[in-house]
Amino acid sequence: MKYVPRAALFLVIPAALFLVPWWVLIYCPVSGPLFWAGTALAVAGYVGLPLAMFRGHGPKQSDPAAIVGDTLLGVMWVLFSWSVVGAVGRTVLILAGVDDPLRSRVVALGVLVVSAALIGWGVVEARRVPRVRTVEVAVPRLGAGLDGLRMVVITDTHFAALDRRRWSERVVAVVNEQRADIACHAGDLADGSVAARRAQVEPLAKVEARLGRYYITGNHEYFGDAPGWITTMTELGWLPLHNQHETLTHNGDRLVIAGIDDPTGSGLPGHGPDLDAALAGADPQLPVVLLAHQPTQVRDAVRAGVALQISGHTHGGQIWPFHYLVRLEQPVVAGLSRHGDHTQLYTSRGTGFWGPQLRVFAPSEITVLVLRAA
Repeated sequence: MKYVPRAALFLVIPAALFLVPWWVLIYCPVSGPLFWAGTALAVAGYVGLPLAMFRGHGPKQSDPAAIVGDTLLGVMWVLFSWSVVGAVGRTVLILAGVDDPLRSRVVALGVLVVSAALIGWGVVEARRVPRVRTVEVAVPRLGAGLDGLRMVVITDTHFAALDRRRWSERVVAVVNEQRADIACHAGDLADGSVAARRAQVEPLAKVEARLGRYYITGNHEYFGDAPGWITTMTELGWLPLHNQHETLTHNGDRLVIAGIDDPTGSGLPGHGPDLDAALAGADPQLPVVLLAHQPTQVRDAVRAGVALQISGHTHGGQIWPFHYLVRLEQPVVAGLSRHGDHTQLYTSRGTGFWGPQLRVFAPSEITVLVLRAA
């Protein structure tokens, strides 16, 4: 019985994604053979989406099926969202006295044009090398010798079914142009096994950072092989901060950089976030920069007096208006925010994308955090 709700969602969500566009784009504006052809296409999509997603992301992990399912999911989310907007517009036209079929056809055409434009633009935005976003962060108790320290952050690369090794190489080239003192990967490195995705991850071995390269697990590592990815990143020259910290010294001043696991890891022996263990033995007088994949983990950071938490996970919503749903779970969707009296949180919109190769009104980023002595 415990699997019934999950199975129901697997059917109900696609039903909503297809039903609203079907009503706006097919039921209202067209009739005859075109209506039946459109309806058949909607039914085929409704059946095919969960099948492709299950085959692509289920036990068999079929990459072609994952690409088909993810692409269809993204396209239907855009069509669904703008069909809802179109339904509102239809109501406005009714109040304005515009009769059918003109009313319904104007709405349908508008939804199709806007959706097609956003899907095309979203693919370009998702596949491009992210823009660099530079943010200065005043850190209390940061020594003068560390003023101007450059932390380059990438996160949510999600190397997956689409082979993005060349994109990975270009991202590394941009990262190295930023002259990083510290490089960080804040989790969700890849989706799938090390054997299947390692070739896309390997370019990260060429990231340059004078004081160190640090990595933490995200929730998606725990959907696959988190211990394997920790080992792989170690082999590539990165230091996984598996509930641990390092004390960095530069120009005579010191800084603690710590990292904790994603909460999803709690079901795996020896994994799961443990901030107390991560900070054990750290000098309490030094400022702490914490890598924690999910923004919601900032509650523990506030309790521990962390100066700055760096997170990802949200993708900035990735495809508008999904950020409204993300906000129901996370305290922040993107950017720099303050929590409690002494803790700041920077939430990256992510460097890659998950699932649908679309980014709509949520551009990816490579982040340069410049630490300033407050």
